Amino acid sequence: MLIDKELDRVLKKVEKPARYIGGEVNSVIKDPEQVAVRVGFAFPDTYEIGMSYLGLQILYNILNANEEIYCERVFAPAPDMEKIMREEGRVLFTLETFTPVREMDILGFTLQYELSFTNVLNMLELGGIPLRRTDRDDSYPVIIAGGPCAYNPEPLADFVDAFLIGDGEELLEAVCIARKEALSKEEFLKSICKMDGVYVPEFYEPEYNDDGTIKSVRKIYEGAPDRIKRAVISDIEKAEFPVNNIVPFIDTVHDRSVVETFRGCTRGCRFCQAGMIYRPVRERSKETIKKLAVNQLENTGHEELSLLSLSTSDYSRFEELATELMDICSERNVALSLPSLRLDSFSFKVLQEIQKYRKSGLTFAPEAGSQRLRDIINKNITEDDIYSAVEQAIDLGWEHIKLYFMAGLPGETYEDLDGIGEIARNIMDINFKKRGRKGGRFRVTVSVSNFVPKAHTPFQWAAQDTKEIFIEKHNYLAKKLHIKGVTFNYHETETSSLEAVFARGDRRVGRLLEKAHELGCRFDGWTEYFNAELWQKAFAETGTDIAFYSSRERSYDEILPWSIIDPLVSDAFLRRENDKACAGKVTPDCRQGCAGCGINKYTECFKGAVGDYGKEA
Repeated sequence: MLIDKELDRVLKKVEKPARYIGGEVNSVIKDPEQVAVRVGFAFPDTYEIGMSYLGLQILYNILNANEEIYCERVFAPAPDMEKIMREEGRVLFTLETFTPVREMDILGFTLQYELSFTNVLNMLELGGIPLRRTDRDDSYPVIIAGGPCAYNPEPLADFVDAFLIGDGEELLEAVCIARKEALSKEEFLKSICKMDGVYVPEFYEPEYNDDGTIKSVRKIYEGAPDRIKRAVISDIEKAEFPVNNIVPFIDTVHDRSVVETFRGCTRGCRFCQAGMIYRPVRERSKETIKKLAVNQLENTGHEELSLLSLSTSDYSRFEELATELMDICSERNVALSLPSLRLDSFSFKVLQEIQKYRKSGLTFAPEAGSQRLRDIINKNITEDDIYSAVEQAIDLGWEHIKLYFMAGLPGETYEDLDGIGEIARNIMDINFKKRGRKGGRFRVTVSVSNFVPKAHTPFQWAAQDTKEIFIEKHNYLAKKLHIKGVTFNYHETETSSLEAVFARGDRRVGRLLEKAHELGCRFDGWTEYFNAELWQKAFAETGTDIAFYSSRERSYDEILPWSIIDPLVSDAFLRRENDKACAGKVTPDCRQGCAGCGINKYTECFKGAVGDYGKEA
């Protein structure tokens, strides 16, 4: 569809018009009159970020393969575009047909990070859609949401009609088909709430104790399940995966072909939500990965190929796959990117091969500065692992090492922070011993993020450090890391505290979110747009106690806001892991023996070259 004259005039005034014009290679154009269901896939951030999200490409491909469904894309307009839209009364529209989003049958948001929540409300408002679900009748689209943040749906429960929990490849299409068959929104919601992975918040009502904790959750519609089991695709080898990916006109955050090698993780880091909610590990075959990679490269013209997983080198046939992909990429003059590598001898051989001429920074994620704290978080790496990998990197010519740590982990002391400084200093010493003054260009970057307790992890009960404690720790680390050749970066404390409020918030924090949106908060994950003063005002005006949600430790007896969601990893396992953390005990990788997380009661666990796992001892 052609851009109308008014939009053409507007686009001449904004920084990046290509964010709003659609029409890219491999985008899908259908006749809206010939489909039964129209879906707006909404990413609550800018085009460049949303188009880097593989899940969008996967679901866009699956839905549009169905002749009865038309999936169109919607992104948050940048502030310059939003200003003009509000001034001129232009409503939010889809990229494929420039249709106002309120004309969709379903408007679905992907929730990848909590600090995008104000953008969700802003996009609804820009689309002329009432924010609260109770204010929307059948003339408006059904608002759904999914993604990792949907595992605690309660902060958005007053605004979203239904949440999709778990793998979306099969579930989202089933929900769209149900929308075609339903006569009303109420009928639609009652039909889909029986599907695994669908949570309809209007069918449940939380009740609270005098101290603000949840007393119980009353079920309003008896046909709704007591708990919502996460949707799982048991065999991703057979799952649809895109090879005709949309090719943006402008640079995006990740401008490359991407193939998912496997889903899930066996390592069991206790702070990591992804490692819990994406279990079990499910692999694609080496042959399928290569075929997908070749087809994607041919259909997109990308000059870089990247593999996607939580830990790339944990793929059971990684050495064979990496070697064969290097040959494929070399033949096509395409760069190969292998993130999240376990830095062993083979990985270094691969890195040496793919970065022959220009060695980018090498990344290590010790997460904690002492072995004691790494055992608490179940990181399962030692200082010997770190230093031996650094020595290999220096021998092979790397001149920049990036180290990632967390501050505020459960059980952390200032001795653990001292350890961060010691690791950085020791790495500089290793370089000097090996290279002498010739290694003067060598540098180390230490990045420290703040621990945020997440739902469905062993640390979901833990208290987060207060803002004051985080600032104190950052200042302490700045002194410890005042080392020549070392750069220290740390995460903002205000946003970390806010992230914790929404990561562990109940339905009442929706009032806070609505007030923040009303005050003008949006793009809170962007340093240049985050406004701490406005958020402080929102907390004050809604009477929301930030400490109640962020820095309060929970007991095992407390009903958690996300208890309605069953991630298929058992509560008993999470409690055991938290108890082991308190005792400083580690849990081995699942491939060395089942830890009894409970996932194998619902779906078969991975059988790989390292050995079967998923059978409880």
